[in-house]
Amino acid sequence: MSQLRIKTLYQIFLSSKGVSTDTRSIAEGQIFFALKGPSFNGNQYASHALELGAMLVVIDEPEFYDDSSGKYFLVDNCLSALQDLATFHRQQSKAKILAITGSNGKTTTKELIGAVLKTSYNVNYTKGNLNNHIGVPLTLLELTNETQFGIIEMGANHIGEIKDLCEIAQPDFGLITNVGSAHLEGFGSLEGVKQGKGELYDYLRNTEGLIFINSDVPSLSEMLTNYQNVYAYSQGNNFAKGTRIEIHEQSSGLKVVVDPEGENQAILVQLFGMYNATNILAAINVGHYFGVQLDNLLLALSNYVPANKRSQVMNTKSNTVIMDAYNANPTSMGKAIEAFCKLKDKSKIVILGDMFELGPDSIMLHKQIVDYLQANFVGDCVLVGENFCEVAPKEFDVFQTTDDCLDHFAKSPIYDSTILVKGSRGMKLERVLDFL
Repeated sequence: MSQLRIKTLYQIFLSSKGVSTDTRSIAEGQIFFALKGPSFNGNQYASHALELGAMLVVIDEPEFYDDSSGKYFLVDNCLSALQDLATFHRQQSKAKILAITGSNGKTTTKELIGAVLKTSYNVNYTKGNLNNHIGVPLTLLELTNETQFGIIEMGANHIGEIKDLCEIAQPDFGLITNVGSAHLEGFGSLEGVKQGKGELYDYLRNTEGLIFINSDVPSLSEMLTNYQNVYAYSQGNNFAKGTRIEIHEQSSGLKVVVDPEGENQAILVQLFGMYNATNILAAINVGHYFGVQLDNLLLALSNYVPANKRSQVMNTKSNTVIMDAYNANPTSMGKAIEAFCKLKDKSKIVILGDMFELGPDSIMLHKQIVDYLQANFVGDCVLVGENFCEVAPKEFDVFQTTDDCLDHFAKSPIYDSTILVKGSRGMKLERVLDFL
């Protein structure tokens, strides 16, 4: 879209109540972008959006254009128009943009950093999991004149996606949580994952942006060479010379001990599993870099309550449930099981669902999870999904579908147990909570 057209659309945007891509949730005074998908065409809903109170509809199919209304804006491609508008808005904003990506932990890290920075700044950050080519522009378009920081989560399952998202968001700062065996079907290999996630580093090198890096993670250091504008941190070397942060696992969460010049300060963060320690470290160090006072920083972390079924410790009437069923890949599932194995609770049960998008190695990677359970876990194992069905031993309870698993628990309830629930988003394993 030409600069003149972008500026014209932008002036309309400034007088609007924001943008929407879905007539089911559109608000009066918003601009409707008629996006397309495999099973829908937003152009067909343009007139309906106006009936619902949209002030303008952006379409890319001329047959839906209505000259008489003055409320149609015709473009070559609605998605590109949305992205161009978001980038132009970002360029007008005084907000600093921090981009976060990684194979695991990026959403939790985003939320922790957001909670910390909000104690001292006006912050806007990615809602839920809106971290793709549509979600990133929508987040950018929520920046206001008051916004001082925008925290943009970036997800990807193919090489080139992070590069594109960086061009849209134009971050000033960046952080990669880790790289692991996620979305192998799209990236092709672990090296492909490194290349794809490393596109954030590439962008910041080219623009001389600042990179936050956890030096405890060797793969990240390997990806970042010959670049000096780096803020490195680890458990032993944090935001001030001589400051040490220790993180200890407890049944109720993670105990964080900060020892600034010998004055111990300890808090409890409501997150399960030592694999979340790196996410907490990131929040502490990013917050301190931007001048958040230590007391405010620790208070924000202690008040943080995980949502979206990510590492949540939930007490039901009958059991303690560690709900980590928002998504899963071999790395995150392995770490969750490892942490669960260390719990001293008497009666423990794992309920695991299939991991998706793993490509030709999918069965082998599911088999590795099963082998680890057999060798290390003491308790009952419940596996759900076609991949786990192929590799599960006879002593495990195995179900082809989540519905089959729910039927089982309806007939055979569980009591007085600590239960880990973990699986890919498509398995919808959070539904088992009603039966636990």
